[in-house]
Amino acid sequence: MSIQSEAALEAGLIATLQQMDYEYVQIAEEDNLQANFKRQLEIHNRKRLAEHGRTEFTDEEFDKILIYLEGGTRFEKAKKLRDLYPLDTADGKRIWVEFLNRQQWCQNEFQVSNQITVEGRKKCRYDVTILINGLPLVQIELKRRGVELRVAYDQIQRYHKTSYHGLFDYIQLFVISNGVNTRYFANNPNGGYKFTFNWTDAANVPFNELDKFAAAFLEKCTLGKIIGKYIVLHEGDKCLMVLRPYQFYAVEKILDKVKNSNDNGYIWHTTGAGKTLTSFKAAQLVSELDDVDKVMFVVDRHDLDTQTQSEYEAFEPGAVDGTDNTDELVKRLHSNSKIIITTIQKLNAAVSKTWYSNKIEAIRHSRIVMIFDECHRSHFGESHKRIMKFFDNAQVFGFTGTPIFTENAINGHTTKEIFGNCLHQYLIKDAIADENVLGFLVEYYHGSEEVEKGNANRMEEIAKFILNNFNKSTFDGEFDALFAVQSVPMLIRYYKIFKSLKPKIRIGAVFTYAANSSQDDEQTGMNTGQYVSESTGEADELQAIMDDYNEMFGTAFTTENFRAYYDDINLRMKKKRADLKPLDLCLVVGMFLTGF
Repeated sequence: MSIQSEAALEAGLIATLQQMDYEYVQIAEEDNLQANFKRQLEIHNRKRLAEHGRTEFTDEEFDKILIYLEGGTRFEKAKKLRDLYPLDTADGKRIWVEFLNRQQWCQNEFQVSNQITVEGRKKCRYDVTILINGLPLVQIELKRRGVELRVAYDQIQRYHKTSYHGLFDYIQLFVISNGVNTRYFANNPNGGYKFTFNWTDAANVPFNELDKFAAAFLEKCTLGKIIGKYIVLHEGDKCLMVLRPYQFYAVEKILDKVKNSNDNGYIWHTTGAGKTLTSFKAAQLVSELDDVDKVMFVVDRHDLDTQTQSEYEAFEPGAVDGTDNTDELVKRLHSNSKIIITTIQKLNAAVSKTWYSNKIEAIRHSRIVMIFDECHRSHFGESHKRIMKFFDNAQVFGFTGTPIFTENAINGHTTKEIFGNCLHQYLIKDAIADENVLGFLVEYYHGSEEVEKGNANRMEEIAKFILNNFNKSTFDGEFDALFAVQSVPMLIRYYKIFKSLKPKIRIGAVFTYAANSSQDDEQTGMNTGQYVSESTGEADELQAIMDDYNEMFGTAFTTENFRAYYDDINLRMKKKRADLKPLDLCLVVGMFLTGF
């Protein structure tokens, strides 16, 4: 049996792309690349040039363009690609030069070339290059069948060190393939192989073979849309991120509903599948639609409110407005802010208290799109009904990893009943198969079914078991652990038992009633640092736990600055800062269990 050579694979791909209406262009070296870029840029900007009675850029003008494009980091060049360049001409006029049409993504000039030779620290020839408006935006590295994909990935990493420069710094996406397996990834040299992805159809069936991948992913309009709309410039890390296929399809489904109907719907994506990035891109693209007045991203806990705000800010600073309290929410609803992050409690207060509802009466019929985080949690009660009754022209979408069906319905209500049909699903089996989330190692411990769960002896035995097996379960402390307890009184009892056993590991605890706070609590907002509790005794117990924490880590937290305490635990559990000792085991009630 003959094995298809790399050259044959390359020739087949080019033939496929030509059949898909790509223009083949032979480019031997960088000088040819620049000459072709000039011609393609003139074609792409022909209407702008025609406004000045011209069809071409002068050599001096093109030199200005090249000098402009040469400056900056790879991240800054990705921004330039998406911006217009004000080209001042010799006769005192200005031409706004476009490098990529992001709004009408099909209206770009698509070409394919191969074996372009570039002189860097080493002389390199690239397998297949896709040029859009003359710029090399997609690089495809091929290996013969049977060769591991990792070899192609490693070769691209070597190119980063030895030859990628000039216009090749504008590469947005890489594709690697051995004909049988094909993956894509953003131009982020520090990402690692784990950030290479299969492309799939909307049902999560992968296009592994190169010809099927090319027909789907490299179709001109699809590729133009992905580069123009679905690559995120992450300002926090100064890197490019490309959405995975299930994220792409989820956002596309939401956009389709907003554009073409008033129907609601929900997205069923498993926990850990990157919901924040998906929701951000959905909110961003929906907010760009002319007939949408506001997009509200609604969470059901203050901690997720603040966290989502910070994550959105990392994607694009200034893109969204957070709301510390209901007063602030009302102000934001009257502002020019297109995307607002808030909690369901603040929103409920805004529509149910006359003082606030009178202030937002003028916008109650506006075209508002609401995107609900974890839509199974807080949307089966009166708050959700009041919100939807007030905003009678709102369109709502929910994200969840655990939808409610008839068999596990809350008060008879299901996710479909509240939010409409499921628009897209990506389940845990899909995520584990794709290696997008870690697999589960589940250990069951069976005892007698006839147990008294609050029995002190039983609780002590459980605590001893956890301590005795902690190193084994956490790979000798490489990981930390959460102990989820069903109630605050039970947590307090467990904490005291652990403390009495004099553990060698660092143990802490956190609990708050903020997740179920009243409207009045949400009006002032938890950012004031106030701890919300229904019990002075429980507040005292929390302070005692904080005192132990302060002694362990040299901090000085009190219930008056609970927010800072929460954030400190967050940092230590995530092990994001080397200067902070980690917290090995944290006892929680209804916190830190999803998306922290």
